[in-house]
Amino acid sequence: MHRRTFLATGSATALAAVAGCIGPSFAESEYDIGMQSNAFLPDDPVAGADRPTFEAAVGDTVIWANTGSRNHTVTAYGSGIPDDAAYFASGGFDSEQAARDAWSEHIADAGNVSPGETYEHTFEVPGDYHYFCIPHESAGMIGKVVVTE
Repeated sequence: MHRRTFLATGSATALAAVAGCIGPSFAESEYDIGMQSNAFLPDDPVAGADRPTFEAAVGDTVIWANTGSRNHTVTAYGSGIPDDAAYFASGGFDSEQAARDAWSEHIADAGNVSPGETYEHTFEVPGDYHYFCIPHESAGMIGKVVVTE
């Protein structure tokens, strides 16, 4: 193979590999919170918060978009939501333990939000909602939605 042909082919392959790592592209108006690597990235984060925090009002639907290249989950901490609030988790689980069990037992998609997909939840009760990504929790992939009246 000629050197220029090799370099051209190698460059194209490298560009394709890099493009695969960048992840899907969403317009900013299509989601509220992005998911990349090991982090939730609110489009408009609350300044000075101790973790990625997004503000919403009662009745708002928050959309998480997997803008990365790995599977993620959106899973509420059972003890980290207001008492009267509905539990939420990608995959439709009714408790944190059910979501964790499905993940550890490799059940179906176990709540995966695959690259290029979204998950949404409508918040009906004011308060702080703490959530995490099951496979990346130990790497610090946690977040908070603050819902106000």
